[in-house]
Amino acid sequence: MTATMSRKTFWTITAVFFICILLAFLLLPKKSKIKNTAKYSFTTKSKTWNPPDTSELSNDTAGNLIRYGRELIVHTSRYLGPKGSVAQISNGMNCDNCHINGGATLFANNFSVTAPSYPQFKKRNNSLVDLVERIDGCFERSLNGEKLTDTSREMKAMIAYINWMGKNKDEVKNNFGTSTEKLAYLNRAADTANGKVIFLAQCSVCHGQKGEGKLMDDGREYLYPPLWGKNSYNNGAGLYQLTNLAGFVKNNMPYGTTYKRPFLSDVQAWDVAAYVNSMLRPSFKSIDKDWPDISAKPVDYPFGPYADTFSENQHKFGPFGPIALADKNLKKNKEVLSKK
Repeated sequence: MTATMSRKTFWTITAVFFICILLAFLLLPKKSKIKNTAKYSFTTKSKTWNPPDTSELSNDTAGNLIRYGRELIVHTSRYLGPKGSVAQISNGMNCDNCHINGGATLFANNFSVTAPSYPQFKKRNNSLVDLVERIDGCFERSLNGEKLTDTSREMKAMIAYINWMGKNKDEVKNNFGTSTEKLAYLNRAADTANGKVIFLAQCSVCHGQKGEGKLMDDGREYLYPPLWGKNSYNNGAGLYQLTNLAGFVKNNMPYGTTYKRPFLSDVQAWDVAAYVNSMLRPSFKSIDKDWPDISAKPVDYPFGPYADTFSENQHKFGPFGPIALADKNLKKNKEVLSKK
């Protein structure tokens, strides 16, 4: 009888144990899964740009300066971040966070035609901007920091590297892959709620659930950059415009994605970009001086006043189609009036 009771007790305990495991499995919150629905969206057969190889550089003053320039682009914070060995003038992000692989990746703001494009008239500044000023703009906006000294070795090295990266510029056909892909506009506003779901499922593993990023063990630079908060890019950065960030996300995120093998669909890229840019971040100190000609503001520039009647919210999240159409009609009317 004792043996029979023992067997009954054993099987009862075993049954209760497995029932508890089953209930725990059923009741635990599950991480949302996002299906890979993206498709390769390019049909060009043009020869693509081949970035030069640093192994080709000579071991002399000029070659060493270019190598140092690449080091500064890839590991900006080690030298110029909060714990920088040269100066402390930026937020801890690296130039490489936006110009992936040292500016060598297609559709990730590469340097294939950067140097030959400057000096360039910038409508945002309403003035002619040279390469030094362009780099300083990145430090003040994307790195939420201060300008480099124009004559510093660091500025000279960055310019030397960017110039060298553009030496194969003739390979670039129709500016293929030089900036970020301009995704087709949605017929609705980008959805921050859906973007949050995508972010938590696909992005938070690297960038943190609060967008705080992940520092290297030495604390001198980020392994994965913060996407909002005090250490991220400010609201004057190019990525704060939704068309720029959505295209960047589509062809580069999650980590390991390329334009040939995207993971997120266009819609998902728009929504997650909207969620990221809906979060708090630093303010650019001279934002009120941008776009002095308000009629030249891009459709996704989120700060008024505007030459049209659309709200700041629509300029930030869309839908952008009606704004683009109104802008096109406004320009046509100006042309007609100028010919009278």
